[in-house]
Amino acid sequence: MQYIQYTDQKDLNSIIKRPVREKEDLFPVVRKIMDEVKNNGDRALINFSEKFDGNAPKYISLNKTTMEENVKGISDDLKDAIDLAIKNIKQFHLAQISSEIKIEPAPGVICAQRAVPIEKVGLYIPGGTAPLFSSVIMLAVPAVLAGCKKIVLITPPDVNGEIPTTIQYAALQSGLTTIYCGGGAQGIAALTYGTESIPKVDKILGPGNQFVTAAKQLAFLEGIAIDMPAGPSEVAVIADADANAAFVAADLLSQAEHGTDSQVLLIGTNDKKLNEIEQELNKQIKDLPRSEIAKTTLSKSLVVKTSDTDEAMSISNAYAPEHLILATSNARELATKVTNAGSVFIGALTPESAGDYASGTNHTLPTNRAATAFSGVNMDAFMKKITFQELSSEGVNSIGKAVITMAQNEQLQAHANAMQLRINNLKNLTP
Repeated sequence: MQYIQYTDQKDLNSIIKRPVREKEDLFPVVRKIMDEVKNNGDRALINFSEKFDGNAPKYISLNKTTMEENVKGISDDLKDAIDLAIKNIKQFHLAQISSEIKIEPAPGVICAQRAVPIEKVGLYIPGGTAPLFSSVIMLAVPAVLAGCKKIVLITPPDVNGEIPTTIQYAALQSGLTTIYCGGGAQGIAALTYGTESIPKVDKILGPGNQFVTAAKQLAFLEGIAIDMPAGPSEVAVIADADANAAFVAADLLSQAEHGTDSQVLLIGTNDKKLNEIEQELNKQIKDLPRSEIAKTTLSKSLVVKTSDTDEAMSISNAYAPEHLILATSNARELATKVTNAGSVFIGALTPESAGDYASGTNHTLPTNRAATAFSGVNMDAFMKKITFQELSSEGVNSIGKAVITMAQNEQLQAHANAMQLRINNLKNLTP
C-alpha cells in the first residue's frame, strides 16, 4: 500500500482519487454493447456472455419448479445462514416503511403523500469472480416487501453456463419465482430495452463493475431510473493506537479480495500500529485463496497517517467511502461526526462482513464518492412518493388570492385564470 503523511488539504486530491478507468474510454464500449442487445435481444445477450464470461448461458430463465429441484443439494448450514440473514434484513427494512402523511396546511386545503411501489424493477446480481448470492437477498427482500408487481432478477452464468444454486436458493427464499441469466453491460441492456425473454423494467438496482455502472448510467439516459452509482467495492478504516491490528488487516483484505478494481484506504494516527497492521496484512494474505486479487488491490490502495482521529474523520468525509470502519477507542463518538459514507461499522467487534451478510442493513451502497449525495439501497429505493391535494370552497378562499398573485407575477395568466374561475363560481360549486 502506498503511504501518505497527511499535512494539509492539498493532499486530499491524491487520497480521494479512485483507480477507475477513464469514462471517455468506457462509455463508447458500453454503448455498442447496449445497442447490440437493443437490436438483437436474446441472441446478443448470449453472444456477449460467451465473449466476456467465456461461456454461453445454457438457458435465459429459470422457473420456480426447476429452482426448487436444483437447490436440494445445498447444505443445511448454508440454508440456515441465508434464512437468518433474510430474517434480519426483513426486520430492518420493514421498520423503514413510512405511513401516509396527511395534513391541512391552510383551512380547507388537504395535502397528502403516499408511498407507492415501483411496478417493474430489475435487480442486477454480480457474478464475475464470485457469485454474490448475498446481493440477491439485499435487493429481492425489500422489493418483495415494497410490493413491486414485477421483479426481474438477472445474473451472469457460471463456468458451466448455469445460474449458481446459491443464487437460486436466495431468490426462492426471498420470494422470487424466476431468475434470468445474463451479466455485465449486456444484462443491464436487457433490463433497459427488454428482449424476447426478459421484460423491460422501470428501475434498475444492484452493484457491479465499471462496465455495469456505466451501463446503468446510460440506461438512465434512456428514461430508466437507477438506484445509484454502485461500482467497484471500497472500504476506509480509521485506526488509532488502540486498534486491533489483526482485525483491521482482516477488514482491509475482506474488501481487497473483491476484485482488482476495488480499493481500500487505511487512515491511522499511530505509526507503530500502522506497522503492526502491515505485518498482519503480509501474514494473513498468504492464506487467502484470492491472494493475487488482494495483492493487486492493495498495490493501488493507500495508508494515510494523520495527527488525530478528528483529522482522520475529515479525510474520511472527503473520501466518502462505501464502507467506513471505525476501529478506534472513541468509535461511537466518532460515528456522530460522519457526514459522508454508505454504511458505518462501529467498534472492534463490527467487521464490514457483518453488514455484507446478516446484520440486517443493506450492502448495496454508493461508491466512488457518490456517498456525498446518495444513500444505500433501502425501502425508499423501491417506492415512489406521490403527493395529493384537495381544496374545498374554504380552501379556495384560503389560498386563491396568493395563487393568482404569484401566477400573474410569473406572467402565467392561464394559471391565474384557473384559480380565478373557481373563486368567481364558488357559490355555484359543491364544496
